[in-house]
Amino acid sequence: MRANRKFAKTLRDRGCAAMLAALFGICARGQSLEPAGRVIDILADHDSRYKMPGQKQPIITVRAGEPITLRVTAKKAKNVNRDGAIHGFTLLRAKDRSPVDGWDFMLKPGVQEFSLVAPGEPGEYVVVCTVICSQDHEGMNMKFVVLPSPGIATDKGKEY
Repeated sequence: MRANRKFAKTLRDRGCAAMLAALFGICARGQSLEPAGRVIDILADHDSRYKMPGQKQPIITVRAGEPITLRVTAKKAKNVNRDGAIHGFTLLRAKDRSPVDGWDFMLKPGVQEFSLVAPGEPGEYVVVCTVICSQDHEGMNMKFVVLPSPGIATDKGKEY
């Protein structure tokens, strides 16, 4: 028992606790203390719509494999999920509506940050709400575009 306390004290003294938590995945999925990459602000609003500052129709545009942080502010709509979620945020491939692994989040009231890596496959995607947040829930979606990474040749031989 004494050895365990000494080991824990050593870790605390050296500031290793945060590093160990990250290594063993103790931090919440998709969340980190410091934003990674470009920060993209999104509002999941009370009127069952996704919104982005300065955009009439919200569209997220990223490069394949780009590290990003989604900073999502969720405002309560009419309904609340049993787990307290008020909105969902799920990324689907536009061509077949299949989900993208690691891109499915339940949003609770307030601000949440998700540090992610953009999908590696260029193309069009769609973000959908997966919580029946109100009668207007079906309209809660937005476009998500993944461009090829710089220096990657496309099928037409051009580089981006």
